[in-house]
Parts: sequence; C-alpha cells; structure tokens
Amino acid sequence: MTPRATARPVGTVTRGTTNPNRLRRMDRWIAATHGAELRRAVDPVAVDLGYGAAPWTAVELLARLRTAAPQTRVVGVEIEPARVAAARPYEQDGLVFRHGGFEIPVEGQPWLVRAANVLRQYDEDEVVGVWERLCARLAPAGPGSRGGLLVEGTCDEIGRRHVWVALGPEGPRTVTFATRLGSLERPTDLAERLPKALIHRNVPGEPVHAFLRDFDRAWAAAAPYASYGARQRWIRAVRDLAGDWPVTDGPVRWRQGEVTVAWEALAPRA
Repeated sequence: MTPRATARPVGTVTRGTTNPNRLRRMDRWIAATHGAELRRAVDPVAVDLGYGAAPWTAVELLARLRTAAPQTRVVGVEIEPARVAAARPYEQDGLVFRHGGFEIPVEGQPWLVRAANVLRQYDEDEVVGVWERLCARLAPAGPGSRGGLLVEGTCDEIGRRHVWVALGPEGPRTVTFATRLGSLERPTDLAERLPKALIHRNVPGEPVHAFLRDFDRAWAAAAPYASYGARQRWIRAVRDLAGDWPVTDGPVRWRQGEVTVAWEALAPRA
C-alpha cells in the first residue's frame, strides 16, 4: 500500500494516551454494525487515526474486525513520527503504520476511519470541518452499500464509558452511548465522555441535555429491575426512552450496555 503524497500532515499532536482494550466497546460495535460492508468491499481498508503513543488499539482493531470481515486490513496513522517508528515492529499481515493526519495517507478510499480521543483537544468550531474532510475520504455509497464509516468519539482511560458519533459519506448518522453497566450509577455519568461536538452542549435548551435528563428519569423508573441485574435495568430504561427518542438499535445491542440514537435528535442547535 503506497501512502498518498502530502507536503505536511494535517492536524496537531495529541497527548497519545492509550491502553490495551481501551476501545473494545467501540470496536465490537463497529464489527457488529459495519462488518457486512467490510465483507462486501473488494479492498476493506480500515484506518486507526491517531492511535497514540503505543500501537495497541490498531493491533486490537485488526483482530476484532477480522472476526467479522477476514480480509480487512488496518492502517495505523499518527502525526508524531516517533510514534510511527515505535509502532513499526508491530506490523504484521494486514497491519501497517503510516505518518500522517487528517489527510489520511493511504491510497484509495477507506471503508472505515476510527478517530477515538482525537478531537477532544480541538475547539468545537473546528469539528465540522474535520468531519467533512474525513468523510470526503470514505468509500462512497453505491448500489447495496451505504459506503464507508467514520467513527469519532471519546472514552475514559480504561474503556468503561464511551460516546461516539458515526458518520457516512453524507455526514452524521447516529450517536452511541456505551458503558460497563456494573460501573454506572446513572446515565448522565456518560456526559463527561461526550465527543467534542456535543460536550459543551450539555446545557438546558440543547437536545443532548434533554436526552440525558430523560435517560436519567427512565433509569430511575427502572429501579425495580435492578434486582435482576444492571443489564435488565438498562434494557428497561432504554425501552422506555425509545418511546420519546429515535433509538435506532434494539435489545441485542442494549444487552451490551449500548444505546444508539439518530444524530438529528441530538444535534446542537444553531
């Protein structure tokens, strides 16, 4: 795979914080929801953008995606040259590392770009421009295909709580909230992991604030189900929440401690 020529990588260096298994919830969701697109692709290339100071997330992404699409190849992309050099010993069949940024230094159009904990350090007004740039690099939609997928979001250091936005070539599609249910006191615990596009919008009058408020209420109303375990309480709360909000997934994903909502319902007000 020959890198795309670029004068200078686009973006800024992140803190580089990473840990094994930090992105497992995001990876499993991608494999479950986007695996069919990767299987149908002639050359299913996935990009781990901004993998950080160690290559663990790229190595794990390859393993997890190949459970759903065995021909998938992963390119780890980092803007800091020393991080790329440190990752090179971990290259293997289907996994390479490249120096670059938001320009995505790979030939062709990838079927997946995962950018986890990358935009957190950027200003909110920069997010849409980055999204547009990355979405323009995705494989386009076609007959029987929605095209490539950009997954951009934030999680805590050990992967207990995640929130991410999924975007296609056409733009934002959904927002997913995912958590280790045993560590959850209330759904608003996830507010601190909202992606950059939403974290400053968790204030009265904004849709994401109303959503989390209603989620807390549904969680409280589902308290009697706690005797059957946190999973059953979560499922009941999400089922009630779906009466008022456009939840796009179902019990199979809810059981994983997830809920996915249409982007339009949570998008910031102008």
